[in-house]
Amino acid sequence: MTIPFSAAEAQTSAVLVINAGSSSIKFALISCDSPQPIVRGEIERLGSAEATFNWRIAEDKQAEQILAQASHEQGFAAIVACLAPYQSMLKAIGHRVVHGGEDLQNAALIDADCLAILEANSALAPLHNPANIAGIEAAMAAWPTLPHVAVCDTAFHQTLPEMAYRYAIPDALYRDHGVRRYGFHGTSHRYVSERAAEAAGLSHQNSSWLVAHLGNGVSTCAVHNGESVDTSMGLTPLEGTVMGTRSGDVDPNLHGHLQRSLGWSLERIDTMLNRESGLLGLSGLSNDMRTLLEARANGHDGARLAIAVFCYRLAKSLAAMRCALPALDGLIFTGGIGEHAPDIRRETMAHLSWLGATLDDELNQQTVGGKSGHISSSTSTAIWVIPTNEERQIVLETLAVLAAIH
Repeated sequence: MTIPFSAAEAQTSAVLVINAGSSSIKFALISCDSPQPIVRGEIERLGSAEATFNWRIAEDKQAEQILAQASHEQGFAAIVACLAPYQSMLKAIGHRVVHGGEDLQNAALIDADCLAILEANSALAPLHNPANIAGIEAAMAAWPTLPHVAVCDTAFHQTLPEMAYRYAIPDALYRDHGVRRYGFHGTSHRYVSERAAEAAGLSHQNSSWLVAHLGNGVSTCAVHNGESVDTSMGLTPLEGTVMGTRSGDVDPNLHGHLQRSLGWSLERIDTMLNRESGLLGLSGLSNDMRTLLEARANGHDGARLAIAVFCYRLAKSLAAMRCALPALDGLIFTGGIGEHAPDIRRETMAHLSWLGATLDDELNQQTVGGKSGHISSSTSTAIWVIPTNEERQIVLETLAVLAAIH
């Protein structure tokens, strides 16, 4: 099954961006010259009878294929067949990888050494890295002659100073086992801080930003002169502020308390903190902010509480990130919630009146649906909404790796 394409598209070089999970493969074929995907798609429920392959050409043509019991390898075979008309356009494959540890501080060409590094860091991301590696290996078998590049969520945060990434625990746990703060959402934080600097007429290498990436996963970041200097997520994506189903920061002794008082196992506690907490746990209703905003308007008390805690904890995190910056040029909201929920932006900024940034209510309400722009009154510190595009950032970093090796 193949996809039709135009003669104009055939003249364009492109990077195929892949995000492989344990039971899914997301991909986007993106022109080197434009941020809009030529084709994007997803294979869901790999290994099951319900496995399906859905894809879209630009914004108008869609298709679906059943791939019952398909493996990663069979999934990639379907993607190869689907993209056959675009084969001549392919310049490289860029892979999203969750954890590169301290070893991968930038995007890297994937070879045996790179794969060994990803394997070694799998203990730090046991739910993600093995699936990422399986996807890389299947993709390298599918496109053996193309360069493959790993772009890690953790890489942008490898510029954190030691005082920001070290935990106050015995030194041997860091030295021998790599227990430290790594941070995530790095491609998003880098992308939107660069776009905000461009929009403000500033150099990314000579500016300072607070970034709030708000989706089902939430993280904040302090970016100074183009580098991450602090971030809210830590050893895992559980640390930090309130998220869709993740608790964010809790008392570290909660594990012991639940084990002693309720007899819960480590696995049960881990599941609760990662999958049953956050907005879902507080509201008892949903992890979707759109659902909660509607429910709050209809008088749902759990939704009211969840939103209040979310905004307060987010503001506290941004206030903490401000400590890492010698100056502040602007605050950036991004991600699904950050880009589409003006009420959340307004209620968060209400806790940050001391920051010197004043929200413009009209601009705030207007800047939704993928719009980009500042939403602040004329103050020294601007508030921006910048739609994230992690796929585009992976393309840019993949091309940078190729340019460096040629």
